[in-house]
Parts: sequence; C-alpha cells; structure tokens
Amino acid sequence: MEREKKPAAAQGLELLRTKGYKITPQRRAVLEALDGGEQFPTAQQVLEIVRKQQPDVSLDTVYRNLTLMVGLGIVHEIYRSAGNAYEMVEPGHHHHHLVCTACGKTECIDICPMNKIYEKEAEKRGFLVTGHVFEFYGLCWSCRSKLAKK
Repeated sequence: MEREKKPAAAQGLELLRTKGYKITPQRRAVLEALDGGEQFPTAQQVLEIVRKQQPDVSLDTVYRNLTLMVGLGIVHEIYRSAGNAYEMVEPGHHHHHLVCTACGKTECIDICPMNKIYEKEAEKRGFLVTGHVFEFYGLCWSCRSKLAKK
C-alpha cells in the first residue's frame, strides 16, 4: 500500500520536533504560510500571512524562525535583489532557480548542473559536500522585452 504524502508544513514540524525544537504557534504559522501561501514569498509577505493567525507576531520573529528553518534544511532561501524569498524544501527534491534581477520573478528548474562538477572536485580534496545553493541570475522574458523597446 502506498503511503500518503504529508503536507510540507507537517514534515517541517516533524523535523523541528526530531531536532529538539519546541513547536510554537509562531513556528507552525510560518510553516503553514510557506506551505499554503504565495510561491517564493518574502519575509514581509510571510509576516502578513502569519498575522492573520497570530496578530502580535513581529517581523523579527518571522526572520528568526526562517533563519532556523533554513539552517535545518526545512526552508530554502533564494537571494534576490528585491528581497530574499523563501520556499519549503521537499525532502528528496533538489532543484535550483532562475531569478530575474529586474523584477524578481523566480522560477524553479529541476536540474542540477553542479552535481557532477563538485563531486569530482570535492573528492580530489577529501571534502564531503553536504549541500549547495546555485541560482541563475538574469532577465526574464518580460523584462528583456521592456528593455528592447526602450
């Protein structure tokens, strides 16, 4: 029988518990905001969603929880000039992003060009790679079209 997949927020809560962290209403709300809200929200957007459940939560609390979750590998931080964005990490699903430097549009790409490169180089140096971040920065089609018209 096939096991039912848990929602990403539930998986995140389970990992927090496993690592010995308390499951606070704020942590639960941050995970739920990332799991069910807008794709690639900023910390400010996460705060707006969280405040619907927890009106007294501060932006500092959201940042502290996002930082903890990024460190534990529950959440991925995407570096953008318009403000960093966040997404839930699906266990076993490794991917990277295309990020527009003009408008901040972000898209997932389901390939990893780095695996073959770093595995050989790291092995030569006796280094065990446990993870990496790799984003492609450039201009999306819409921003390129706007620039071409100027």
